[in-house]
Amino acid sequence: MKTLTLLRHAKSGWDDPVARDFDRALNARGKRGAEQIGQYLADHGLVFDHVLASPAVRVVETIDHVSSRYDLPVAPAWERRIYLASAATLIDLVAGLPDSVSNVLLVGHNPGLEDLVLMLVPADPDAATDGARLRDEVEIKFPTASVAELQFDCAAWADLGSTPATLTRFVRPRDLDPTLGPDDTD
Repeated sequence: MKTLTLLRHAKSGWDDPVARDFDRALNARGKRGAEQIGQYLADHGLVFDHVLASPAVRVVETIDHVSSRYDLPVAPAWERRIYLASAATLIDLVAGLPDSVSNVLLVGHNPGLEDLVLMLVPADPDAATDGARLRDEVEIKFPTASVAELQFDCAAWADLGSTPATLTRFVRPRDLDPTLGPDDTD
């Protein structure tokens, strides 16, 4: 069994002019959202044996604020290819992980993370299941600082693209604190 948890960076600011999108920092709402998600991870006992993250400033700051409430068990492996990556690129990166790793946290950007969920979790015509409901929510929007947990019934990460995932968790900051959303810019 493999578990891939996706965390989209928290809400970043557009008010502070920076030369590159890569350098955009979190705004106050993003910092609060990341802290709420960190508390959620701690409260639910989520454990990761590998963290793969984009080195973009907003991801680094998201991890810092998550870590203020949740003690990240391992240092992130910073991977530049995650920055604005497609779902296919993300699959390639995760498929290359060692099979000794079972629980991975991938911290990155949209639309790649949302597309990855929709690509790996099959649509369920029986919309009465929790997994189908969660997938529908992801398809509507994967907001900033949201967490999606996918489980795979396989022993090798290389099987990621060919093994369907089960979406077992989708948590948005607004689910934890209604003042954290939504708005049109998530």
